[in-house]
Amino acid sequence: QVQLVESGGGLVQAGDSRGLSCAASGRTFSRYAMGWFRQAPGKEREFVAGISRNPGITYYTDYADSVKGRFTISRNNAKNTVYLQMNSLKPEDTAVYYCAAGSARDYTVITAVNGMNYWGRGTLVTVSS
Repeated sequence: QVQLVESGGGLVQAGDSRGLSCAASGRTFSRYAMGWFRQAPGKEREFVAGISRNPGITYYTDYADSVKGRFTISRNNAKNTVYLQMNSLKPEDTAVYYCAAGSARDYTVITAVNGMNYWGRGTLVTVSS
């Protein structure tokens, strides 16, 4: 069982930066692929950024086209935490952002909502124009 708690959401202006954090419970954090997803009002939950498991040094990342070059995902296994740094925010980035963990045997970056096993409750990011 993995419990995830997101933090860092809030109201920002277009063009600003914001960092989100997700603290995970458990002793096997490094074995999980982690991801950030978001859900805007009236829309389905969508993939934002993902990072593979990395019990060692190697890891991989992937991003939705809409955030590529603006968002950066990272993880700190010693702190059981995954981060999402968001730069050049746009009003269309407004959504509830969810942290998720998924079981993976290799270095796959999980991008599918149904590929994740555990979810946080989400944190709201509102970008004003």
